[in-house]
Amino acid sequence: MIGILTDAIDPPALLAEFIAAADGAGAISSFTGIVRGLNDGSPVDKLWLDFHDRMTPAALEQIADDARARFALSAIAIVHRVGEVSPGRPIVFVAAAAPHRRAAFDAVDYAMDRIKNDAPFWKRETRAGADHWIVARPSDRHDLARWKDKD
Repeated sequence: MIGILTDAIDPPALLAEFIAAADGAGAISSFTGIVRGLNDGSPVDKLWLDFHDRMTPAALEQIADDARARFALSAIAIVHRVGEVSPGRPIVFVAAAAPHRRAAFDAVDYAMDRIKNDAPFWKRETRAGADHWIVARPSDRHDLARWKDKD
């Protein structure tokens, strides 16, 4: 289950669908990212996300393939929202099914670190009527680097 949606993400429905399809898994872990209500101390009015119609789906598929291989997953889901999204609304859903909990936890964490750094999404946040482009922070790159240390 890999997808890019222009409509709202429904995490409980996605999780229920994922669980139903992950027959035989010993563990399922999931993560839902939401639009922040505050960033850099300022209220967020909205977030706008765009993507590349060929590169972004391919990047998400590669991240899913890498996670499957690295953590011996039985299934993985990555669903990302694009378009205009209001604070408090979901923008990304990731779930992993594995024989054991640690692999499921780590796979979701790994996938999110890869998405933040490697998936071509463009994010523009509006705060106090001014637009701000969102880019990967040094902490995002640090989070990704810890997985390279485990290769």
